[in-house]
Amino acid sequence: MTARAYEPADGDDSDIWNRTFRLWDAYFTVVWLATLVFVLGTASPGWPVRLAAAALLLLLAPWYVVLGRPVLMNEGVDERRARRCIAGTILLFLPPGVLVGETRLMTFALIPMCFIALRTRPALVAVVVLNLVPVAGWAVLWRPSAQDVFYNSVFATVTLVFSVAVGVWTLRVIEQSTERARLIAQLEDSREEVARLCAERGALAERERMSREIHDTLAQGFASVLVLVQAVDAELARDVPAARRHLDLMEVTARQSLAEARALVSGGGPADLDGAPLPAALRRLAARHDADVTVTVTGDVRPLPPGLEVVALRSCQEALANVRKHAGPGACATVTLAYAPGTLGLSVRDTGCGFDPRGPHRGYGLRGLRARAAEVRGTAEVVSGPGEGATVTVLLPLPEWSRA
Repeated sequence: MTARAYEPADGDDSDIWNRTFRLWDAYFTVVWLATLVFVLGTASPGWPVRLAAAALLLLLAPWYVVLGRPVLMNEGVDERRARRCIAGTILLFLPPGVLVGETRLMTFALIPMCFIALRTRPALVAVVVLNLVPVAGWAVLWRPSAQDVFYNSVFATVTLVFSVAVGVWTLRVIEQSTERARLIAQLEDSREEVARLCAERGALAERERMSREIHDTLAQGFASVLVLVQAVDAELARDVPAARRHLDLMEVTARQSLAEARALVSGGGPADLDGAPLPAALRRLAARHDADVTVTVTGDVRPLPPGLEVVALRSCQEALANVRKHAGPGACATVTLAYAPGTLGLSVRDTGCGFDPRGPHRGYGLRGLRARAAEVRGTAEVVSGPGEGATVTVLLPLPEWSRA
């Protein structure tokens, strides 16, 4: 594991990585300059030796800029190039490290480079060479006193242990950072996926809502107009007054459908509820049906949340539309609106031919009716049987503030 395993994911991360690496550039420069000052400022060995050591140290700067920095920044280099870079750095450092003991200060910049650029085992080998070889070469070349050899050996051993400890700790930090970067990338992908799914679900819910609104308003209005057109066509030759009555009803239905369309476009509520309480809206709705519809209201009439009133109105609208389409000629309907302390009940019962609720139904109406009730935590139930008529019952829970 090396630091080069971290690869910035996008342009912003790349800028952050570059800005962070400038701190390392500054650190390397400070250590390099301090080492030069120590090498040139020491009293021994002589000037020729110190100048030779300083010249080799000077070569480390262009070597770092040309080869070392791209390796450390992971600019598309491979492991072989990283090993060559570190090997060249060590070869440039060892001669001055043997010639002048103060040169070993440079190891504080070179050892982190080994752990950043190389894998663990090669990095440990490089660290051992950087810490022990200069001391061994210095002892062989200059033959210092036993005391100096002992102190320098102890210093090199402590530095080696410290270097290994810091290097291992650095690798663990890098591993955690890499894992964290991977998890963050996964989180970003998951967040994008969640946002996409939420957008799709929102679009689906809106499409479902628009389908219900169109079905309960415009589609039913058009169906009523078609039924009335057929009635007028049949009555023109034999019952002109009835035909005129159906024409008037056709006009009312068309105007109501136009009002519903405008309300749908503007995002407003149903036209029947515009400036009228729910019982009055239900009576308006019943008056537009050519069938015999009776509206009964029980309980204390009181203001309710607009959403509940819309669900009740649309449920009644759907139930009456089914009466007109399926109950058969001569069928009557009774609409009962019941205000109870904790619930609002709506019941639409007809005396038509009835049907089997368990049979297959390809229409959208009953499914949309149940979906509307479920959106406000209510229930919708249909009871019917062949020849027994049909009863649609919707129960909607009321909020605390609207309860009697």
